Amino acid sequence: MLTGSAGEFSDGTMPSTGLHFASLGSGSKGNATLVSDGETHVLVDCGFAMRDAERRLADLGMTAAHLDAILLSHEHGDHIRGVGALARRHGLPVYLTPGTWLSKRLGNVPYHHWITPQSRFAINGLEIDPVTIPHDAREPVQFRFRARDRTLGILTDLGYSSRHVVDSFQGCDALILECNHDRRMLADGPYPAQLKRRVGGHWGHLANTQAAELLCALGLDRLQRIVCSHLSEQNNHPERVLEALVPLLDGDESRLSVATQDRCLDWQRIS
Repeated sequence: MLTGSAGEFSDGTMPSTGLHFASLGSGSKGNATLVSDGETHVLVDCGFAMRDAERRLADLGMTAAHLDAILLSHEHGDHIRGVGALARRHGLPVYLTPGTWLSKRLGNVPYHHWITPQSRFAINGLEIDPVTIPHDAREPVQFRFRARDRTLGILTDLGYSSRHVVDSFQGCDALILECNHDRRMLADGPYPAQLKRRVGGHWGHLANTQAAELLCALGLDRLQRIVCSHLSEQNNHPERVLEALVPLLDGDESRLSVATQDRCLDWQRIS
């Protein structure tokens, strides 16, 4: 299993033709994901302060000037913290649902475009399906990307895998999947009871066992890469994720990676 490290394109070259993705970092303190088809480059969320985000982009051989857009999943701070400043400084369009906009946490941005859940849109050649998910935000979505007959699903920040979610993420070639907490660690951990109920509830975050159940429902045969994401530093550990997911892969860890909070995860090619 791979963990976050500096990107293979950190020499300044850009991703080649084909669908690629990388993580600037993932966890309770900040989340951001790059998706590229080699020509169009989008940033999904930016929960890092602007300067930190720019440093992390540089680690992956990118600058904000390379970006074509920022897509927002929802308005929580670990996903939106740096978006307004980054968009204003670099003149970037922001795609978001009206509910996320009405949270009034973004500030003014130079350009914004509405996302309608379940309605496909495209940014140049990159096709994007926004999917409604169960989470305690105003109008949260996650995304399925398609380019050159390959598909990537980003699926974090959901309390359970609804039938709609399972149907919407069938047939992906790669998946960034939330493995937020181990149920026992959450129960025995330091969070107050109300926060434990929120995290472990239907509008919170996926436990490792729920992530495993979701993978089984989606099917594993087509998945080339599975990135375990949004791990809680207090309530999870990569070893607990392995315990839950590796048995599904017949002991083969080669398709698994973990996106960590402090380091970038290398560019991943979907062949």
